[in-house]
Amino acid sequence: MGLARSARIAVAAAVTLGLCTPAVNADVRYEPGAPGLGDPYFPDLGNGGYDVDHYHLKTAYDPATDQLIGETTIRATATQNLSRFNLDLYKMNVRSVQVNGHRVPFARTGERELEITPRRGLRNRSRFTVVVRYDGIPETLGGPIGFDLPYGFLHTGDGATIVSEPNAASTWFPANDHPRDKAFFTIETTVPQGLQVIGNGRLVKRWRAGGKDTFVWREDHPMATYLATGSIGRFNISTTITGKGIPQLDAVDPGVASDRGSVSTPAWTAQATDELANYFGPYPFTTTGSIIENNNVPPLNVPNALETQTRPTYETPPVEKGVVHEISHQWFGNSVSIGRWSDTWLNEGYAVWTEKYWAEKHGGQSAQEAFQQIYADPPPMPPGRPGFWDLAIAAPSRDQMFHRSIYLRGGMTLQALRHRIGDEQFLRLTRTWLAEHQYGDATTEDYEALAERISGQDLREFFRVWLHSPGKPTWDR
Repeated sequence: MGLARSARIAVAAAVTLGLCTPAVNADVRYEPGAPGLGDPYFPDLGNGGYDVDHYHLKTAYDPATDQLIGETTIRATATQNLSRFNLDLYKMNVRSVQVNGHRVPFARTGERELEITPRRGLRNRSRFTVVVRYDGIPETLGGPIGFDLPYGFLHTGDGATIVSEPNAASTWFPANDHPRDKAFFTIETTVPQGLQVIGNGRLVKRWRAGGKDTFVWREDHPMATYLATGSIGRFNISTTITGKGIPQLDAVDPGVASDRGSVSTPAWTAQATDELANYFGPYPFTTTGSIIENNNVPPLNVPNALETQTRPTYETPPVEKGVVHEISHQWFGNSVSIGRWSDTWLNEGYAVWTEKYWAEKHGGQSAQEAFQQIYADPPPMPPGRPGFWDLAIAAPSRDQMFHRSIYLRGGMTLQALRHRIGDEQFLRLTRTWLAEHQYGDATTEDYEALAERISGQDLREFFRVWLHSPGKPTWDR
């Protein structure tokens, strides 16, 4: 039997609007995915209704004009019946969008949102493919989040450096730009002949044609969007293998190739990759290494670094503790990512704690002594910033999420917890945290619950004082 005329009209209208699939699925209701994931600091960052499985970033970059031409292919799975969905893409010019091989309408809503309407509704749990073609000059970001330092896609004259934390990945490719949606990546970049591109994971292919060189990098484990990189420039490259058999690639700008930190970084990287595995469990990725940029070239003339997955990026020649810090992030932040940007202390606190623990293990000052010194005499904060003890580090506010207290008080909190529950329980807690959430994400509340489960103690007051309240805690709480 056929549908009544009114029902056929309703179904036809719904199909035209992309609200449902053909008449056989007329009972299915399709709705738009949320334009953001509701992160308390970036409520419009990320998008709802789908989960990305894989990004293939295909870009061509010309340093002479700063122009980037891109084609990003996204394979994703719907997590609801979708009538339309959003991607994050900051200010770039969108030329076309395809969904499952068909050109579809799209709209820009604000500076970052790309709203896409497929021809037909996408069923919950169905897989789909999106291809976005775009171009423009990626915009460098700044402002109070990054202490007024530039970040994002940094144009360096003859190349570019990419440090996207927290919200700058979508300045150079369309994405579900939040750590809660991690995916596999293939990064294919074409540049003028003679330049090199250093990305995440493994270099799987390169070729030369028409005066251009193309490099294809592949990351074989899930990665948050802000950790993707494809630094462009001229590099001295070395390839080695760590003592535990992890392939290592280090790329150094010739302008700093003779600096002691640049010379020593490959050895520090190999040592940290292997030794931290003894503390925290197996290194979570298949490659390691570093990218060292020349910070004498604006806008890189400020000390900075980012734990870009498998291959941290240093914008100044690093020191040993800096390498230990960034390699520790391969566990804390990269393998186990934060569920909200307010949880940043989990990444940075553990990285600072690892610096101090490393020194303790290598005959230096104990972590307890190091943090007690900071406790007694914390460093002064930059003008206009809250004082060291003035933040609740589990909720510092968006503009203070990289405040020095997040790093130092975060590490101090972990040492205070170690002091309270004992070495054995603390290291068991740390390894369990990494094992249970490997390649996923988790929150402060998850950590607190696990700490109580592992230690068998009621730690609510401890965490309230150390994480959720401003003011100077009593060390022995």
